[in-house]
Amino acid sequence: MDFIAKPFGWLLMALYELTKNYGAAILLFALVVKVVLLYFSAKSKKSIMRSTRFTPYLKELEAKYEGNKQKYQEEVSRLYKEEHINPMGGCLWSLLPFPILLALYRAIRFPITIMMGVPAEAYEKIKNVLYAMGYEAAGGLRSTAYAQIFESQFITQHFERFAHLSEKLRTLDYSFLGMNLGEQPNWRFWTFGQDGAALWPQLGLFLIPVLSAVLSWLQSKISQDQTPQTNDQAAGSTKTMMMIMPIMSLWIGFAMPGALGLYWIAGSVLQIIQDVVLGKIFNKQLDAEDAERNARLRAREQELERKRQETERLRAEGATTVNPNTSRRKMQKSEKQKAEQRSAEWQAANNPGRKKGGEEPSRVGERAFARGRAYVPNRFDPDYVLPDEPEETIPELPDEPEFPTSQEISAGEIGAGEIDAGEIGDTDAHSENNGE
Repeated sequence: MDFIAKPFGWLLMALYELTKNYGAAILLFALVVKVVLLYFSAKSKKSIMRSTRFTPYLKELEAKYEGNKQKYQEEVSRLYKEEHINPMGGCLWSLLPFPILLALYRAIRFPITIMMGVPAEAYEKIKNVLYAMGYEAAGGLRSTAYAQIFESQFITQHFERFAHLSEKLRTLDYSFLGMNLGEQPNWRFWTFGQDGAALWPQLGLFLIPVLSAVLSWLQSKISQDQTPQTNDQAAGSTKTMMMIMPIMSLWIGFAMPGALGLYWIAGSVLQIIQDVVLGKIFNKQLDAEDAERNARLRAREQELERKRQETERLRAEGATTVNPNTSRRKMQKSEKQKAEQRSAEWQAANNPGRKKGGEEPSRVGERAFARGRAYVPNRFDPDYVLPDEPEETIPELPDEPEFPTSQEISAGEIGAGEIDAGEIGDTDAHSENNGE
């Protein structure tokens, strides 16, 4: 963390040497930081204001695609892409002041090693001289976190004893308008002025956290008025932040040295001025953008309406043709729609789960043959009588031709001209030889 805090400590020390006043150095430091971050702050504010103006469009899309979250997200992404909107653009830049605040806190807490840049070896020698001179850190345990602040004040009072220990060592006066910005404010206001102590230094430190909380609330209020939230959830979050930020600034003001509370006050005042000025500038720019966008949308709607009317006219005249330049994706989508339409028409006309004139008990919904073709719903009812089945009729076969038996065949039926005696003898002789 020191490598981040050291540049801010160096800047704060340079401003102190320039002004010779610690409070003035804090105020100038806040101004320099605000100027450096002006570009990013302006970009963040404009992004938030533009996003707020598109809330009505988002509500229209939400109502149009209710129940279809995927389509809604696609349309929102398309809208953001067309209008060059980054939903996280405003949030990211608004987080930049917090690391700077932490770095400044570390620079204020360690004025010797970070603001002045005294090396660790030289700081050890300085502490040895401090304890040799009988120095004790004021405030007991409360001063352990801010020991270097009290040490730097003691060194300033006896600078001639420490100047030779490090060439980077400097005197540091924390007084500003009669207050010691190196001390923590005391919230016990009823104890002010006791024991003969001066009233204003304690009261002035007490007012720093209170004023920082009031200005923090005022800053949030102005920012909310410039970017109204139409979403109930976002409006609730904004109201919550309006309560949390003042409480946070009040706690920081009482828990840390008065210098940090003074920086918070300066930052809030500069932020209010910045919001008012940038709000007026960006409102004019966004109004011009809205007028241009509305004109563009009206022109697009008029063009679409003209094309629709022209298409209806050509369709009525039967003069429509298929566009040969249609992309493959659109053609596939068109074919898919036609196929789905044909399928729906066929199912409406030929639903297998229904029968014209009534329902078939063998069919269950869309399952055409779930119960079988011969399903009888009252088959197992004891009073149910099966219908008489028709008798089976056996078809008559045609008369088969009759063939003569071997006894009916006589030798007289064989013509003499066909087989003679010699042939019969030869046949018998051949049969005997085969028998042998």
